Amino acid sequence: MKVLIFGSNGQDGTYLSAYLKTLAIEVIGISRSGGDIVGSVSDFRLVSEVVKNHKPNFIFHFAAISTTRHDSLFDNHAAISTGTLNILEAVRVHSPESKVFLSGSALQFKNNGLPIDENTDFDPSSAYSVARIHSIYAGRYYRKAFNMKIYAGYFFNHDSPLRSVQHINQKIVSVVHRIAKGSDEKLELGNIEVKKEFNYAGDVVESIWKLVSQDSIFEAVIGNGTAHSIKDFTDYCFRKINKDYRDYIVIKEDFIPEYDVLVSNPALIRSIGCEAKVDFYQLVDLMMESYDSNL
Repeated sequence: MKVLIFGSNGQDGTYLSAYLKTLAIEVIGISRSGGDIVGSVSDFRLVSEVVKNHKPNFIFHFAAISTTRHDSLFDNHAAISTGTLNILEAVRVHSPESKVFLSGSALQFKNNGLPIDENTDFDPSSAYSVARIHSIYAGRYYRKAFNMKIYAGYFFNHDSPLRSVQHINQKIVSVVHRIAKGSDEKLELGNIEVKKEFNYAGDVVESIWKLVSQDSIFEAVIGNGTAHSIKDFTDYCFRKINKDYRDYIVIKEDFIPEYDVLVSNPALIRSIGCEAKVDFYQLVDLMMESYDSNL
């Protein structure tokens, strides 16, 4: 069995690659930043050549720019939208039996604070969500028009020690560790009452694999259905170094959050046997301990 992973050097690509190798599956990673094949998913010639040469059993599209800022409009379009079309068309022409997984996001749905599921309406609320929505509609078109097996998983917040410090949770972990070592800096945060899920990336990729390994469900939200606040996360990190978070944070008074609560209804993904193994506190422990071991 052979698998292609576009965006293989990111958090999800790294975890999925490691998991599949434990199953003795051949994995070929493609990434702009290095891998088995160096290149961009936005390059149709490269994508077409790779698909034609390998004719994989599965293809996973994780490549993306992880920001909702409007100034990343074209970068998001290239990686997510164009990348999706490149993969789908290459598969249609060269390897129509390949199963394709497209990454979706909780941020592409209309969010009224209630649990989000597969039937929640899309909402083009940012340049990022526009690219995600386009990607999913492209996948649905190829599934319907060409009878291709195209899957989509809508990711809710998921973390690991591999998260970069541009993500708020890893930023918090890194600042807490510096404070533990004597730094007198302050941690600047927005609205710490915002609630979201804290899934473990290792659990998420196992859910992805279960999703693409069956032929009844083709789109599913991937989350644990439990929300915690940024304050909960920050407080637990500081308690692990025996300090009170209130002594070290500065709140941005003019900060406007993208949402107040972002949580999933994971009933459908659970119906195929997917359950979170790592809870909120275990995830924080893992991130804190791993960060410390790398200092």
